[in-house]
Amino acid sequence: MEITLTDAGKRFRFDWIFRGLTHHFAPNTSTALLGPNGSGKSTLMKVLSGHLSLSKGKITFSAQGTAVSPDEVYRYVSYAAPYIELIEEFTLEEALDFHIRLKPLLPGLDKEAVLDILQLPKAREKEIRFFSSGMKQRVKLATAICSDTPILLLDEPSTNLDTNAVAWFHALYRQYSAERLCVIATNDPTDLALCAERLDILGWK
Repeated sequence: MEITLTDAGKRFRFDWIFRGLTHHFAPNTSTALLGPNGSGKSTLMKVLSGHLSLSKGKITFSAQGTAVSPDEVYRYVSYAAPYIELIEEFTLEEALDFHIRLKPLLPGLDKEAVLDILQLPKAREKEIRFFSSGMKQRVKLATAICSDTPILLLDEPSTNLDTNAVAWFHALYRQYSAERLCVIATNDPTDLALCAERLDILGWK
C-alpha cells in the first residue's frame, strides 16, 4: 500500500495548516511526522487516514499499483491517537470482540493473544471507563498495531505511557510493523528511533 500527496494543502477557514506538500509514503517504511504542538501533525494524520479531505492538491492511495477508492481506504488503515475515544461501557473483552469484527487481526493472532500482549491480567472483565489513561492508551495501540492492515498511523503514541509502557509499545511496534506503511506523529526522541524517515510539517506552512 502506498500514499502519495501532490501539492497538498489543508486549511480551516482562512488559516492554512499546511500547503504545497508533495511526498510519497512507501510500503515497508516508518516515517516520523515532526512539528511542535499545534503545528498540524494531527490534521495531516487525519488526511492520511482518509478522515479529512484536502483543501487543495491531491492524495492517492494505491495497492500494488491499483488505485484505492477513498470510500474503501478505511479498510487498509489502523489508526491510534489520544483523541480517538474507546467505548467506555464495554469491558476490555467486549472492546476487543467489537474491534475484531471491524478489523481482523494479523495472522497468528486472536483475542486471547491480544489479551496476553496487553499485559493487563486483572482488566479482562473491567469496563473501559475505569481504566487509567495509560491503560486506555495500551488498548488503542495494541488494537491498531495488531490489526491486519497495510497502513499503520500512530499519533503521539507515547502519550500517557510510563517508562515501562513505552518500552512495551516499542517492542510491540518492532515486532509487527514490518512490511507496513507506518507513520508516527511525535516529538518524543525515543519514538523517533523507530523511524528511518522524517517529515517536518513546518516545511510546508
